[in-house]
Amino acid sequence: MTNVAVLKQPIPAVSTITDIESQIAEAALYTRKHLIAAIYRATSGHPGGALSCADIMAALFGAELNIWPSSINSPHRDRFVLSKGHACPTLYAIAAWHGFCDKKEALTLRRLGSKFQGHPHVRDLPWVETSTGSLGQGFSVAMGMAMGLKMQRLRPRVYTLLGDGEMQEGSVWETAMCAAHHKLDNLCAIIDYNKMQSDALNADICGLEPLADKWRAFGWTVFEIDGHNIGEILSTLHLAASTRERPSVIIAHTIKGKGVPYMEGSPAWHGSVKLTREQTETALVAMGSTPEEIKEFLDA
Repeated sequence: MTNVAVLKQPIPAVSTITDIESQIAEAALYTRKHLIAAIYRATSGHPGGALSCADIMAALFGAELNIWPSSINSPHRDRFVLSKGHACPTLYAIAAWHGFCDKKEALTLRRLGSKFQGHPHVRDLPWVETSTGSLGQGFSVAMGMAMGLKMQRLRPRVYTLLGDGEMQEGSVWETAMCAAHHKLDNLCAIIDYNKMQSDALNADICGLEPLADKWRAFGWTVFEIDGHNIGEILSTLHLAASTRERPSVIIAHTIKGKGVPYMEGSPAWHGSVKLTREQTETALVAMGSTPEEIKEFLDA
């Protein structure tokens, strides 16, 4: 991985932060390109919510998580659970960027016999902590991991990424209550708050606000950030890691379809959608891909 030297270290000097942010931005851009190509090649997928969490995932794997391809079975590794499992193209892409898997193989999303299915599968990919897909359950598993680590007096942290539509699941709030009761300060939940779900705006289906106040009422330390501001993501992850006696939740305000102009802010691109070649090339060009890179992504 590119940034192992900064993992779990005090916040570095400004010049170093700039370097780290630049590297994470590069990883996030690659992640968006890769996931769009994978969804095109699969003829199915969830691009909107995968794009919205790319900066968060890049920051986690680039500077926060104590996980390397060579230590995926270490009891001292941090854990990451993608509770919004339909955003797995983002996980596959950032994992490929950091060497957990082959970049071309990770483009075989949803194909018969592929390890890279439409939701992460723990038995196919050893760096996936748990299979996810049924919304709310990944969060519950993450809480159990955090509790288990506490019982063993181990220091790793557990991070989990949830969708905002996922907040409508009752199991989310059962888990939130339990985690606060047990003072799991080694647990950090991040909400990809793009304000949209499968059919429409969250507010039109089942409103979530006041979301921050709800988490505070459940006994969590709450942070609200711009989920596309890498510097803000990194500094808030650092603050969450220093929180004691309470679990932390980061409400990351994001844009559905971030990075692809014709997808941004539209619930129509939640999924499952089939991208045409023209739509895919338009998306990749908007993200700065050259004709050579487009061919490599789509035809290799």
